[in-house]
Amino acid sequence: MTSFAGTWQLMRLALRRDRVLLPAWIAIFVGMTIVSAAGTVALYPDESSRIVAAAAINKVPTFVAMYGRVWDPTSLGELSMIKMSGLGAVFISILAALLMIRHTRADEESGRSELLAAGPIGPLAPLASAFAVTLLSLVAIGGMSAAGLAAVGLPLDGSIAFGLAWIAVGLVFAGVAAVTAQVSASARAADAFALIAIAVAYIVRAIGDLTGGADGSGVATWLSPIGWSQQARAYAGDNVAVLLVSVGATAVLVVVAVALNRTRDFGAGLLHERTGRARAQAPLASVWALAIRQQSLLVFAWLLSYAIVGALMGTIASDLHELLSTPQASQMITALGGTSSVVDGFISLEFGIFAFATAAFGISITRRTTSEEAAGRAELVLAGSVSRASYVMSQVVIALVGSTALMFVQGAAFALADAQQTGNPAHLGTDIAAALVWLPAVWTMTGLAVLLTGGLPRAFTVAWGALVLIIVAGELGALLDWPSWVLDLSPFSHIPALPGAAMDWAPVIALTAIAAALIAAGTWLFARRDLDTS
Repeated sequence: MTSFAGTWQLMRLALRRDRVLLPAWIAIFVGMTIVSAAGTVALYPDESSRIVAAAAINKVPTFVAMYGRVWDPTSLGELSMIKMSGLGAVFISILAALLMIRHTRADEESGRSELLAAGPIGPLAPLASAFAVTLLSLVAIGGMSAAGLAAVGLPLDGSIAFGLAWIAVGLVFAGVAAVTAQVSASARAADAFALIAIAVAYIVRAIGDLTGGADGSGVATWLSPIGWSQQARAYAGDNVAVLLVSVGATAVLVVVAVALNRTRDFGAGLLHERTGRARAQAPLASVWALAIRQQSLLVFAWLLSYAIVGALMGTIASDLHELLSTPQASQMITALGGTSSVVDGFISLEFGIFAFATAAFGISITRRTTSEEAAGRAELVLAGSVSRASYVMSQVVIALVGSTALMFVQGAAFALADAQQTGNPAHLGTDIAAALVWLPAVWTMTGLAVLLTGGLPRAFTVAWGALVLIIVAGELGALLDWPSWVLDLSPFSHIPALPGAAMDWAPVIALTAIAAALIAAGTWLFARRDLDTS
């Protein structure tokens, strides 16, 4: 039996397990790319408007740090993809890393890999199959995005360069995740190390673009895989040869991962977890304290991220008038924001995007209940005096309170940064309220996750699928003129677009009641069903 025996069979298994997840994420990435391009074509119809917008981006350090530099001010394609080539590369990297760890370290942690290893499976087959599935996913996203960009009228060569850049940056961080999966003792730790690497790469790229000047990137840009992908300069020279650096780095990382895989024990990482205490200390002697201990690091990481990103968005709000100086740009932002003010429309639009992410936070926190149940740990906890309702609510309360804290921190960071930039603190309260008003929609998605936890734990992915569909409807529906009844299925579509629109309490109260009913129903169902540890 060779080291790679069974790779094809494991690939088929992974694709079957992700038959809903992968198409959904592919559709999101491709759809957002195409819509971003199509929307920008309408925003900047002539070369002069593009030059003005590019100059506005390049002269504002926050824009350059977040998205990168516009190298060709006359290029419609580069201006269309500036956001997707910067932040989009980060999201592609996250998807690749999490997908790689899901089919390596997470499978070992759950015992699935050990069961499969009892058959004719080579020791390197899980690693090889995970990398192959990740590569196929990246090629699908990159290839379909390139085809879509060409279809909306952007140059074919630049579209291909853009797709290749996305594939290349994703492969690098798939390699990083392959290494962290060998080093870490758990899937969560592997995820954390990979995400930290992505964050560092993004920050290093930002430093390089800020220090490189108008004619080129700084040294730091060339130390970052995200910087390498942007130096392909899609639609501004199409320098795809630079992506060979990403290919070489991926090859080195894969070799390192294979070497580490051969040296470590199955199911263990090179970094061992510390042995816990034999008895719980008083601060951990309740199910509520245990839930806080389990989720505190994750919540802190989200809070820090929201504070940073919220502050960055706040610093650019005052510069929007110059960037969106064309009538078409103003019309799009105000249509999406539901207000006649460009800045107010931008605030509502960005806070809505944060709300989607916060809903994902709530679902992921709630997911802990089903993962603990599947691993058999919930059965041990509930064997004592802990009630079913307390066990579920210990995670739900963290999801609800955490969601509230995230939206508050993001709104406050945005408001404070904007006030510091403009010297006008008058809008602090209204900006924070504009963030908090999205909470009932976020809580409704958490309620759906709780309902599935209590009634259909094996169908928990429905919560993720629903969120994906809602994001697609929210981001694409208005631009593509979808029927209003389709858009109304999303709880986020009923939230008043503060701060520009008038406050409407009816949908806020109704969604809060729906969220409470879903949570109550899910808790009731969990208390009356058998635990599923199969």
